[in-house]
Amino acid sequence: MPLAASSQEDRDMAVKMRLKRFGSKMRPFYRIVIMDSRTPRDGRTIEEIGLYHPIEVEGKQITIDEAKAKEWLAKGAQPTDTVRGLLNQKGIHVK
Repeated sequence: MPLAASSQEDRDMAVKMRLKRFGSKMRPFYRIVIMDSRTPRDGRTIEEIGLYHPIEVEGKQITIDEAKAKEWLAKGAQPTDTVRGLLNQKGIHVK
């Protein structure tokens, strides 16, 4: 029975697109990653799809692999509000 329960959990896993923090104090940068919603902010990731440097010059702040982002959105990954805003800035429109 426990094996069936774990496979059921794997199918119902809520996948999120969210930010993973790196950098030093007062100099943060973030990776835009795909994670299970139950993992901690800096925990294990499924895949990295981009970078966000809030301190950089305006044109260099956001780098996103659009193909991977669209693929994960099609699979049902839910972006956090911040990541949704970043995707919309790069032209990947999310509802």
